[in-house]
Amino acid sequence: MVTRPFEGLAGECDWIALRELLSSATAPLSLAGAASGRDVTLATVLPLALPAVVRPDGRILLGLQVQARSGDVSRDLAHTLEQAFAADPGTMLTGSGPPGPGPRLQDLLDPTVAVVPTLHEDFEFWLDGADQDSVQAQTAEVRASLERANAVIVPTVRLTGVSAAYWCEVGGKAYLRWVMPHEEDALLDAFARLAAAKELGLAPDTRYAGSFRAHGRLVPVWDLPRDVPAAEWAEPAAAFEGRLAGALAEPGPLPAAARRARDALRSRQLTLR
Repeated sequence: MVTRPFEGLAGECDWIALRELLSSATAPLSLAGAASGRDVTLATVLPLALPAVVRPDGRILLGLQVQARSGDVSRDLAHTLEQAFAADPGTMLTGSGPPGPGPRLQDLLDPTVAVVPTLHEDFEFWLDGADQDSVQAQTAEVRASLERANAVIVPTVRLTGVSAAYWCEVGGKAYLRWVMPHEEDALLDAFARLAAAKELGLAPDTRYAGSFRAHGRLVPVWDLPRDVPAAEWAEPAAAFEGRLAGALAEPGPLPAAARRARDALRSRQLTLR
């Protein structure tokens, strides 16, 4: 099992967010090598949970939130991408068995270009650019899938000024979910120092709810007031990032209060499988 399948890709934390946190989002991919001229867009979810779709004009949509077929998500996705390269225009790829040895995303993509998600309010991008014959042929099935997907979208906003931090509304409550790039032990120590200093909240009316692991990184979560617009959390998040940087750089062992805080923080962790 590869713990960090997106390690080495620019924007690793946003890859994790696209895989685990975001409902409807897309991001253009920059390919390297022989495939550098292909137009490929990463998508959280595709119609009928397909792994990939090749548009009639040759553009490729690569689905990210698909069932893992091996112990390496990156290899799975690269295998699907290779199949899409070889498919005819207008093909809707279906799932297959576990891929054998071969390239990973890190071998097919330009490692210097970060993935930057664009969030959507619905899944209408599924039909963007499809020719009329294709739309007519798939109308009933795709439209039914579209309606089901639209019904479960979680309203989400990517905060500006910080990386991979997402405001979202779930069940009438607002949260900030932030995929962080730091090693887990160092991050927990830093959070423990902030907790001991009562500086773990984003603002006086927020509460640190806990964290979960996803693809080898921690995703801290805060409860937020629902009546505060998402954009207004960019400044508090940037201020928190500054406090966190100071805590990460603080030398020496944790004091007693911070050690107790770390134990409490560990008790509020989950792991996404």
